[in-house]
Amino acid sequence: LMQIRQIIFYEDRNFQGRSYECMSDCSDMSSYLSRCNSCRVENGCFMVYDRPNYMGNQYFLRRGEYSDYMSFGMSDSIRSCRLIPQHRGSYRIRIYERENFQGPNHELMDDCDNIMDRYSLSDCQSCNVIDGHWLMYEQPHYRGRMVYLRPGEYRSMRDIGYSGMRLSSARRIMDSC
Repeated sequence: LMQIRQIIFYEDRNFQGRSYECMSDCSDMSSYLSRCNSCRVENGCFMVYDRPNYMGNQYFLRRGEYSDYMSFGMSDSIRSCRLIPQHRGSYRIRIYERENFQGPNHELMDDCDNIMDRYSLSDCQSCNVIDGHWLMYEQPHYRGRMVYLRPGEYRSMRDIGYSGMRLSSARRIMDSC
């Protein structure tokens, strides 16, 4: 039996004030709460964003309590969120050095803690997510700003708000969340 994925948002820190229960994507939290300063992930994994429409800095949250948005590195209130669906099966992503699937490229099927070193790519400016859901990070060893990628073609990382950000490591989002 698949458990219902759910996150509860609260206006104030420490789970105080009005709350909003969410079981799907929400492009603009302000429709439900005037601000969002803490949350509790009851089940599943979610990405939260500090701007509406899944833009701005993004953060990966798994089951747990987050009494303050600063506790996971956020500098401003949560403005939108995306549910990460369960995925069973293989993971495949093809990364390209340049935009529009140009230049040297490599296919990943596993986590990679340093794309530049392992595949001697100088950058990753476009990619095609063939299977599974992935997190890509600005720095090696899964550190720095992150970007959530679901299956689809990403002709330019700039299109999803990542101009000037070098993506240096990639991790599969596994069912364990």
